[in-house]
Amino acid sequence: MRASVVLSLVCCLIGGPAAAQNPAPKTALKTSSGHTQRTPAAELRFADQAESQSDGDLSQRVRRLVEAMTLEEKIGQMCQVTVYGQELPEAVAQAVRAGEVGSIFYTGPNDLDRAAQRIAVHESRLGIPLVVCRDVVHGFRTIFPIPLGQAASWDPELVEEAAAIAAAEASGQGVHWTFAPMVDICRDARWGRIAESLGEDPVLAGALAAAMVRGFQEPSEELGSPGIAACAKHFVGYGLSEGGRDYNRAMVSNSELHNVFLAPFKASADAGLMTLMTAFNDVNGVPASGNQPLLRGVLRDDWGFDGVVVSDYESITEMIAHGYSTDPVQAAQQAVRAGVDMEMVSLSYHDTLAEQVRAGGLSESLIDEAVSRILTLKLRLNLGERAEAQRGESRLTKHSRRVARELACRSLVLLKNEGGLLPLDASGDRRVAVIGPLADAPGEQLGCWMLDGREDESVTPLASLRDEFGDEQVTYVRALESSVAPDSPSAAGGGIEAAVRAAEAADVAILFVGEDAWLSGEARCRADIALPGDQSKLVEAVAATGTPTVMVVVAGRPLNIQRELRQCDATLYAWHPGTMAGPAAADVLLGRHNPSGRLPVSMPKQVGQLPLYYNHTSTGRPSPREIRSPQLTPGSDFVEDAKFKSHYLDVDPFPLFPFGYGLSYTTFQYGDIELTTDRLGPGQTLGVRVEVTNTGARAGEETAQLYIQDVVADLVRPVRELKAFRRVALEPGESTVVEFALQPDDLAYFDNQAERRIEAGEFRVWVGPHCESELPSAAFSYTP
Repeated sequence: MRASVVLSLVCCLIGGPAAAQNPAPKTALKTSSGHTQRTPAAELRFADQAESQSDGDLSQRVRRLVEAMTLEEKIGQMCQVTVYGQELPEAVAQAVRAGEVGSIFYTGPNDLDRAAQRIAVHESRLGIPLVVCRDVVHGFRTIFPIPLGQAASWDPELVEEAAAIAAAEASGQGVHWTFAPMVDICRDARWGRIAESLGEDPVLAGALAAAMVRGFQEPSEELGSPGIAACAKHFVGYGLSEGGRDYNRAMVSNSELHNVFLAPFKASADAGLMTLMTAFNDVNGVPASGNQPLLRGVLRDDWGFDGVVVSDYESITEMIAHGYSTDPVQAAQQAVRAGVDMEMVSLSYHDTLAEQVRAGGLSESLIDEAVSRILTLKLRLNLGERAEAQRGESRLTKHSRRVARELACRSLVLLKNEGGLLPLDASGDRRVAVIGPLADAPGEQLGCWMLDGREDESVTPLASLRDEFGDEQVTYVRALESSVAPDSPSAAGGGIEAAVRAAEAADVAILFVGEDAWLSGEARCRADIALPGDQSKLVEAVAATGTPTVMVVVAGRPLNIQRELRQCDATLYAWHPGTMAGPAAADVLLGRHNPSGRLPVSMPKQVGQLPLYYNHTSTGRPSPREIRSPQLTPGSDFVEDAKFKSHYLDVDPFPLFPFGYGLSYTTFQYGDIELTTDRLGPGQTLGVRVEVTNTGARAGEETAQLYIQDVVADLVRPVRELKAFRRVALEPGESTVVEFALQPDDLAYFDNQAERRIEAGEFRVWVGPHCESELPSAAFSYTP
């Protein structure tokens, strides 16, 4: 495309003033000798190729389309645009008409994507529909807990059901493709996008990612949904962003890259994933969107992934800022050679690829590979029928509210319950003080990456607690107008002093503190992960009244709440629970739902511990579990045999709460582990059995977690690794035997040559309630 045309299109995309000052793009596309000539439109159109429902001739249908396309039309399929405003810019309309756009972002009520779709189907030469994309991250109209909260449920079946509802709601509005799940393993709570992650463990994240892929993609007759394409992101290592800062570099060994960070992507691919997104970061010095060894080597060659790879937002041209590409020409060439099929928003493909192919700098076969995968996606999504389907009304249903409420309940993690304060009794004349800036904040409980939910449909904790206890029994004090600004007393209901008076007059105080939704998510990294603003002062003042105090932390990341935790009698952790946050909080606080959430990440004591994760390796001088730091007290030091160990002077190196931790209103007891054999060989299965008993007075659910350790290996292995988990529901006094099966492949790991290997030797296995449980372990050996 000529320079004036490019400028016009760019300005329309970003809403700049130059759109009105430059000529619209010319629609006559030229072809050069030696390149594909266009087929007359009467002979072939996408709708004709889409009629057959058999996958047997899918590749032939794609081949016929590719053969009929001009070079510009092929490259057009590799271009994804986003538009804003009230009308479709004429430059974009012309580009769509010329076949120079393959995908467009959903534009909501403005229906600009629909206008573009009509042009693509009826006015472009081949009638190839646009694939409409949207960030449907944790719900569409019905907002479920943020992904980190969903991970706290440890419930793949329910997570899959939530994704299916989101897909049904989104597809009913013309969305074909979501940029979810995000499967970046994250070990640093400073990183804002930890909220979108599925935690720090590859097995848990992989199980939940696979569930989300199935939920998004599989058609549901019950929900009336054709399914939408899922997109695992961000490939790869994005959760390792240095310093917990977004878009930063990731340095990682080959072994850890394959054992940890690639694993959930592989689980997603094995679940039938249709698309994948590259990351913003570089991996060991090579930007992800130009990383040929990872994209063509691991993803295509090793895994056999045949879906579409899309860049992240302008991440191809950002390789120039990385210092990896000289200009858009080189960036586009590097990305295509690496295996990126579609460019998101930036225009390096649109502007440079045709000229590069015609000049001989880039093989047209690479373009054909990419466009074939894109057309295959469109045919698999049945866009021939779906492209112009009537859009219904998107609304919450009884079913979607029920699933949102149940998932929110299961996402809440009980961290402390001193003296059995919880559950609360709503009968009688109990006076309740509901305090804090997040008790009645409908928008804040929806969390980050919430694009299509509605605040007016969000039920707050305050509203639900008033329903439970009665308006006259509940005193509400916001206390702080802003959750982040210091000294910001609420104009409605006074400040901290008013909160103290309310607590003093109440039988129980329930504090809702944490982070507003905007404090987590993309580009929302924090160097200090303490409660922001004056919230810590609020907690201290209310707890000092002596009134039994429950702290509910609503946040998008693990916060440093060590001090506040000590001050309160009970603490419940919520992860921006979504539309039904209020009813879910009430269900748990009042005991209708016995808390079953378990931490998907380690909770730090101090920000200086980060990155923090349970599946680390041991050093030659590991810190003993009973170690306590001297806290920099003058003249004090560690005891002699603990001095030269891997620890800090001012805080012990262990988490506030470990991965997998969570309390219940009942108690569970684990029996001894039974193994079916103490020697495992190739092709054999090791059975692991343990009896779990509900020893309390309430029915409850426990998540039994199986961890192993490779005791001695050619590469040092983690002190523990999660390999399986099972949820069991037990009545008071009821016991059940939980069974697991370990295969030799569960013992394998990748070395630094990226070779998967299983070594002979001793292994230990634990089954317990979290990663640090000191229950008896069992030993077995593997012999090839």
